[in-house]
Amino acid sequence: MTSPLAGLPIFRMNGIGNEILVLDLRRAGLEVAPAEARAIARAPGLRFDQLMVLQTPRHAGANAFMRIYNTDGSLSAACGNGTRCVAYVLGRAGEGETLTLETDAGPVRTWRAGETRFAVDMGAPRLGWREIPLAEEAPDTRNVTLAPEIQGAPAAFSAVNMGNPHAVFFVDDPLSMDLATLGPQLEHHKLFPERANISFAKIITPDEILLRVWERGAGETRACGSAACATLVAAARSGLSAREARVRLPGGELVIAWGADDHVLMTGDVELEFETALEARYFAEPES
Repeated sequence: MTSPLAGLPIFRMNGIGNEILVLDLRRAGLEVAPAEARAIARAPGLRFDQLMVLQTPRHAGANAFMRIYNTDGSLSAACGNGTRCVAYVLGRAGEGETLTLETDAGPVRTWRAGETRFAVDMGAPRLGWREIPLAEEAPDTRNVTLAPEIQGAPAAFSAVNMGNPHAVFFVDDPLSMDLATLGPQLEHHKLFPERANISFAKIITPDEILLRVWERGAGETRACGSAACATLVAAARSGLSAREARVRLPGGELVIAWGADDHVLMTGDVELEFETALEARYFAEPES
């Protein structure tokens, strides 16, 4: 496979442990095919949790249209940690301190909160069972029975859509959960027609949550911003936490606040690891 992406610059970012790539195609007028996303994920040093692809904005006032790829080439409508990395790259290019990014889930606003710290307005959570979506009616998405059961998984979860579907399981010890086994089974459970991001969370105090995440289309991840937001919403809805809390993930910590306007704000640090160019050989190697 040859690709017109060969030779283009790409940024390798760290969003509290999330492996993020940022590829700016606004001036190139190109798009990324699923096979190209998978090829980039296989390239030496470029394995990613999410690939953030920037394209020409569709409406006046936006800085870019942002398309988000998982390692398997599938699309995600939201990635909070990746959005903060995009804000860093665009800010470095002189785009400004406050940005508006278009996504398949709607516009996202992000702004600088420190030298390498950025905040993202993730919008309002969607909480109806059809909006998440679930395959079956759930009268109360705060407490949905997992049916059929999966051995080793809790019997119930809380469902939230934060631009993508999330199932949050509150457990005594997230670190003891067999995520490698349970993650793919739960992601593809028949209750989730669009699959789901799977979170195991422990409430440490009302303003501190411990979290592990299996990310839809990417697998176990050291951080997931939209999952952190979904977990805070799920916990607050059930009276388990305050509406603002520190969410601790294996890669670092995010501050999540569910405001009176119903919008969820996420704040955290990012790091630029390196900038490189996509090589033609990445796209010539066949998929295994």
